[in-house]
Amino acid sequence: MIENILSAKPEQFKEILDNAEKHRLQILYTQIDRDEQNRPHFTSYTYRVNPQEYFYPASTVKLPGALVALEKLNELNIPGLDKYTPLKVDSAYSRQTAVTGDSTSADGKASIAHYIKKLFLVSDNDAYNRLYEFVGQQRLNQALHEKGFQDVQLVHRLDISRTPDENRHTNPFTFYKDDQIIYQQPLVHNPTRFHQARYDGMLGKGYIDGDKLINGPMDFTGKNYITLEVLQGILKSVLLPEAVPEQQRFNLTDDDYAFLYRYMSMLPRESDYPAYNPKEYPDSYVKFLLYGTSKERIPDNVRIFNKIGNAYGFLLDNAYIVDFDKGVEFMLTAVISVNENGTYNDGQYEYEEIGYPFLRNLGRAIYEHEVKRKKEHLPDLSKFRLKY
Repeated sequence: MIENILSAKPEQFKEILDNAEKHRLQILYTQIDRDEQNRPHFTSYTYRVNPQEYFYPASTVKLPGALVALEKLNELNIPGLDKYTPLKVDSAYSRQTAVTGDSTSADGKASIAHYIKKLFLVSDNDAYNRLYEFVGQQRLNQALHEKGFQDVQLVHRLDISRTPDENRHTNPFTFYKDDQIIYQQPLVHNPTRFHQARYDGMLGKGYIDGDKLINGPMDFTGKNYITLEVLQGILKSVLLPEAVPEQQRFNLTDDDYAFLYRYMSMLPRESDYPAYNPKEYPDSYVKFLLYGTSKERIPDNVRIFNKIGNAYGFLLDNAYIVDFDKGVEFMLTAVISVNENGTYNDGQYEYEEIGYPFLRNLGRAIYEHEVKRKKEHLPDLSKFRLKY
């Protein structure tokens, strides 16, 4: 199915399909059909999806990080403690950093809600790191494994280099209201060393370490790992929880769901706190499928609930895409590697030339297929029509 859709546009896709193995290309496309009660039913199509073929998941891991953080707050079940409660972060171990406030929030205070907002709006790395520290490495992985998402190893902060030992230690937190402490969490240490051996994580022919070129593959086996099926499974469980087994659902409140839908789909220009300059943060900033790096405004009838990632030459998007006017809804999760010289950490990746155009064209090709696809029952998408 996917190959047929893409093969119909050789000018856009032939070069990449002919070199799909080199690009470590994987695509998972899920059609959604509604019954008379508007219940969703899924039909999935795959292209080269293989849990053993490693890709670096980059910022796509921020979605599960946000969900487990909200779930932890709900399971603590402490009066006065929720995602909006102000917090401070302490440092109690090697190279940990503290937080006393957040200048981008309306009240200048940090909170789990504000971190989640920034994490979706512009894929803020520090925001994810604070959620990782709040949840703790062991709980983050166990919470996902217990839901049946086994092919997951989330073991480090993003964008800052820390040793495995430093990443197993996570910071003390204090949640407070006015001068009253609501909840304190001590330094947490994960005694379990996660090490997935399910994939070949030795990639490329060289990498830059410091200012030296090392000849030989780069070892990704100690880095984050998650499969395409798990990424889309998590997306499905948050957006259409009624359609997944109870075991796979996150322990979230109605307010959590509404909050997540709002910020997963909000565009940077629609946010007041933080406020983002549209020239620096166009609508496409974290909406790779359908839009790539286009500077055009995304029309109001189209909403993309997603989480992207890009690092080490890997470009990803994990998205639920709706068009309210045309009654279109589908899920699309894809990864492509654009690293022509086979060297990691050298900053030379073909994102602009190959990666972004590919994801844009892929999203459009599937969207066009969906517009033409006959459906017995048009979906009622009212729960996704939000005020921003």
